[in-house]
Amino acid sequence: MKKLAPFLAVFLFSFTIGYAQSTTTKRNLKPSDIFRLQNLSDPQISPDGNWVSYTLSSVDSAKNKRNADIWMVSWDGKESVQLTHSPDGESQGRWSPDGKYVSFVSSRNGLTSSQIWLMDRRGGEAKQLTDLKKGNLMDYAWSPDSKKIVLVIQTPADTSKNKTPKPIVLDRFQFKQDVEGYLTKKPIHLYLFDIATKKLDTLTKGNFDETNPKWSPDGNQIAFISNRTEDPDRNENSDIWLIDAKPNAAMKQLTTWTGRDGTMDWSPDGKQIAYLRSTSPENYIMYDQSILCVISKDGGEPKLLSTALDRPVTTPRWSKDGSTIYALVADDRIRYVARFNISDGKLNKVNTGNKSFTTIERHPSGNLLVTMSEPLTPLEIYALESGNLRRLTKHQQDFVSKLSLANVEGFISKSKDGTMVSNILYRPSNTNKTEKLPTIFMIHGGPVAQDEFSFDLTRQMLAGAGYNVVAVNYRGSSGRGLDFCKAIWADWGNKEVIDILGAADYVVQNGIADADKLGIGGWSYGGILTDYTIATDTRFKAASSGAGVAMISSLYGVDQYILQYENELGSPWKNFDKYVALSYPFLKADRIKTPTQFMVGESDFNVPSVGSEQMYQAFRSLGIPTELIIYPGQFHGITNPGFQKDRFERYIAWFNKYLKN
Repeated sequence: MKKLAPFLAVFLFSFTIGYAQSTTTKRNLKPSDIFRLQNLSDPQISPDGNWVSYTLSSVDSAKNKRNADIWMVSWDGKESVQLTHSPDGESQGRWSPDGKYVSFVSSRNGLTSSQIWLMDRRGGEAKQLTDLKKGNLMDYAWSPDSKKIVLVIQTPADTSKNKTPKPIVLDRFQFKQDVEGYLTKKPIHLYLFDIATKKLDTLTKGNFDETNPKWSPDGNQIAFISNRTEDPDRNENSDIWLIDAKPNAAMKQLTTWTGRDGTMDWSPDGKQIAYLRSTSPENYIMYDQSILCVISKDGGEPKLLSTALDRPVTTPRWSKDGSTIYALVADDRIRYVARFNISDGKLNKVNTGNKSFTTIERHPSGNLLVTMSEPLTPLEIYALESGNLRRLTKHQQDFVSKLSLANVEGFISKSKDGTMVSNILYRPSNTNKTEKLPTIFMIHGGPVAQDEFSFDLTRQMLAGAGYNVVAVNYRGSSGRGLDFCKAIWADWGNKEVIDILGAADYVVQNGIADADKLGIGGWSYGGILTDYTIATDTRFKAASSGAGVAMISSLYGVDQYILQYENELGSPWKNFDKYVALSYPFLKADRIKTPTQFMVGESDFNVPSVGSEQMYQAFRSLGIPTELIIYPGQFHGITNPGFQKDRFERYIAWFNKYLKN
């Protein structure tokens, strides 16, 4: 032992120094880190399977601008190459099926509209392929023989050169939409572009929209999605249609479900199409979950593969031999990769756990390409081989390595009516589990969505500021079955609030939260539920309501949810009592005691600023501490990097003011 002592002492000393260095180099997340986080999206596998292209978006903090470039990584993960470097941004990278080119969409070099560009894989600068004079290019897809491209183009708006803009004349039932603004009749159609001659032929015409084109494997037909009912604005129907890939061809309706059909994938032999359809056949679909289906290209009755699962299925992809279909399944705080047998619909889980998969593509070898994130790892690209994950990209490694992130765990709470609710808790790093901390309930939007075991920047940010943060998958959320999802139909701000308060009871009773230092916040439906909750219970000492509304009776015809009002609540002149009942946070604002900040995008047509302005005005009139932050030029989602940083700073400052004194 005496002979080992010097070595042991040196070892322990070195370990201690190394440990101290490793811990001191890490720090808590802070708002400016928004500038360091990169976003990966749209991975595409090369025809030979050796490379994967993808879009990488990063922030130039000096210019306060986000820029997207096309990158590629080798399938073995050993090489990573940035393909484009333009400050104008590139997206929608696609491989030509012959493997000769990588195409992308950009308005680089001063173009006033987006065009398709071609980059030769052998090297050289990208060259502009299309020169569309009119219309907005929305999507495109290569033909299997690499000789043509189907383009999705929206009819242009008025391009008059008059300095004085013309009045906006509206005659549609659905007349406004976030980001798009006021909706005039600008149909979306399919066009066929010849690579060699650059000739553009029209495939579809009329007053309907055609989107999401998918070539058949033999290149003879194109499947697409369209709502061709008498007035598409008055329902949410969509069907799959087929058209021969040549001008003046007749189109054929493949599906006839009165609900939604879409998100499809051709079988390898071209005889069948896998697709998703809504559970409900109703003309308005909010509380629903998609079912995996298969139909012959010749039509007929579809085979429903996932009806008994009672969980949302997304992103169907055929296996190489066509005997099974891979898809993603959302289930109680996770999103896993599943395989469905075509013959009997039997499900096998390919990869699951406390993680969230968001993309799936089939590799030529039969293996899979996926994107996935975990609570402590932002989204990256992985190969999924024989059920095992192999990481391909490491763009987030530097971001994470500098940070001491929150510990993430799940818990189940019981609401006062006996409902069991799934939640996720974020504990600040290096805190004692026995220590009661100020706790913020950050509520997700939707409402048909769920908080998952994925990387969540907002909740990690608040945990980095020293708070326990709770995410509640209240009734109305997805991932727990259709009945759980539909439980809040025409009854907003009731069961969801009961579930939020049940989760609050749990964290207080279990010594997690300081009962005197509870906060609540959220965006969109999360902001709406913030208003509902503080109008129901006074236990919360601070709140932040983002892009919310409390005076439901005043939003009919003001936001984009006319179908929801008509179908879920009925017309106000027929059912005004229901509208008034759901407006209780505003009409009973004098019962609210919680200091609340209100935030919203100036140009939000989803939940317009009037919803936040009304509550702010009520609070000012009543003398309740409040503030109103309106982000100029922003829609429902805040995309300006500087404003994103500002929002985090304001969250933290507001909660610190009331929860840390």
